[in-house]
Amino acid sequence: MATLLTSAARCAADPEVLHTIRAPDCSIAIWQRAAFTDLTPLTQGSPENLRFVSNLRRLPGTLERELRQNGFGGDAALHRMLVDDATRLAALFCAAMELATFELRLELVRTDSCRKFHADYVTARLITTYVGEGTDWLDDTDAARVAAGEEPQHINRLAAFDVGLFKGKLATGNPAIHRSPPIADTPGGTRLLLVLNPASRPFVEGAECPLPPPAHLA
Repeated sequence: MATLLTSAARCAADPEVLHTIRAPDCSIAIWQRAAFTDLTPLTQGSPENLRFVSNLRRLPGTLERELRQNGFGGDAALHRMLVDDATRLAALFCAAMELATFELRLELVRTDSCRKFHADYVTARLITTYVGEGTDWLDDTDAARVAAGEEPQHINRLAAFDVGLFKGKLATGNPAIHRSPPIADTPGGTRLLLVLNPASRPFVEGAECPLPPPAHLA
């Protein structure tokens, strides 16, 4: 059963919680899960960020090839563990959002980029952090403070390997407010995160999407 964290957030140790993002009053769905391995070796060397559109059938082969060709560290077994997890998360994302295709991004972050709280211009975005600090997010009260130009009083943070499904501006007038955590002064100062988006703006805004844009964006 999902735990109600705030009026807009639901959290559980069961992946089915991600389906609650379809509820009109849910802006953030969080699947809390334990780390299954140490993926830090993937960040060694000079890996290049990945970004491509896929479907579930093509994803395993495409991602495995892209990891190898773009300089990600670790051995083939570690690459396969990431591929298997990304494929599972993509299946959950597609099921929750009723998508046939999606965009995958695998990003290595070493700076405090995207440090401001914001909402994404999508219907919903899935984020998990494999290495480093997880994504920061705000409840309704602190989101209102930030919108008014004030500082938040409490900042929530996903743990590494937690999976967050964040509703965006195209789905609601009350989107999830979040940011990349500051990492400049943290040990290691590196994050490796997986991001899944609907494949394109035309598809996101199409009639097939279960989360239509609010009236002022239609």
